Amino acid sequence: MSENTQSQPQQVPPKQKTRPAKRRRRKNGAVSALIYVIMVLGLSAILAAVGWVMANDVLALNKQFKSAVITVESGDNVADVATLLKEKGIIEYPMVFRLYCAVSKSSDKLAPGIYELNTEMDYLALVRNLSIKSSARIPVTVTIPEGYELARVFELLEEKGVCTVEDLNDMAANWPYKFSFLQEIPLGNATRLEGYLFPDTYEFFSGDDPKMVINKMLLNFDAKFNEDLRELVAGKGITMHEIVIMASMIERETDGNDHEMISSVIYNRLKSDNFPYLQIDATVQYALDERKERLSTADTQIDSPYNTYVVQGLPIGPIANPGMDSLLAAIYPETSSYYYYRVSSDGRTHVFFRTYAEHDSYGR
Repeated sequence: MSENTQSQPQQVPPKQKTRPAKRRRRKNGAVSALIYVIMVLGLSAILAAVGWVMANDVLALNKQFKSAVITVESGDNVADVATLLKEKGIIEYPMVFRLYCAVSKSSDKLAPGIYELNTEMDYLALVRNLSIKSSARIPVTVTIPEGYELARVFELLEEKGVCTVEDLNDMAANWPYKFSFLQEIPLGNATRLEGYLFPDTYEFFSGDDPKMVINKMLLNFDAKFNEDLRELVAGKGITMHEIVIMASMIERETDGNDHEMISSVIYNRLKSDNFPYLQIDATVQYALDERKERLSTADTQIDSPYNTYVVQGLPIGPIANPGMDSLLAAIYPETSSYYYYRVSSDGRTHVFFRTYAEHDSYGR
């Protein structure tokens, strides 16, 4: 018993030695927790700061004012637009703009065009102002000269940044415009609108809707060729389309002069059994792949429904977009007995003849 009782105190020191170790572990754990908390708070502060900076960009806060003209090309995607906005100094974070467009489902709203934007616009305003209905689109004034062919009109609109030729051709060929004068003309080819894109000065927008651009020109034609003129044409026993065909030939054959006299030659030939062919050079030019300064005999023999050297009567359709003078001349031709004409020596006016012999001997 005494030996056992003496051995018990010897076991105490080891137990007393283990207590400080436990205290150290607790102390180390507290330090680790403190460091973790500090790290979390620091990271949160950093994220909050980054988030605030990004939020400033999204909401257009605390930004120095700057404006820029942005050109969005056809085929540009959200990434392209975001990069462009960054390059122009309108936004700071293209990735955030892309994310915003994805979350708000705004990607499809971005439209080609030229826009004037500034750093006071938040992301919502930027998306709205990059759309086809945006008031930030830069207006474009386009003057379409009398006698321009449809293809040249569309090229001019593309040159001015209004629409692409491809989109305009698509709308011209396939959109069923609800104008009475187009109802008998089948869909499928852009030339169905040849003659009806009224020459004038128009206000469009960069990156405009091609359907609306064409509709504006058709509306102008509809207003100019009013109901009084249509009733007058109907009373003559001729269709409105035939008037437009004749007016287009008159327009292409003149240089601002002699509209009514050239119209009289066309009418005289149409009424005479002796002249089954109108033989209008401008119709041959329209039928050729490339316009020429002077036609060859072979050119006048090409097989085309537009070639009035081989097709009797009027060609299949208009060959240009005539102005009001030519339209009125087609309705009100001069009274004459002429069947031929040629350009005079001044290069602008015409000389008219009753016979081919007179025509052939002129200037010799």
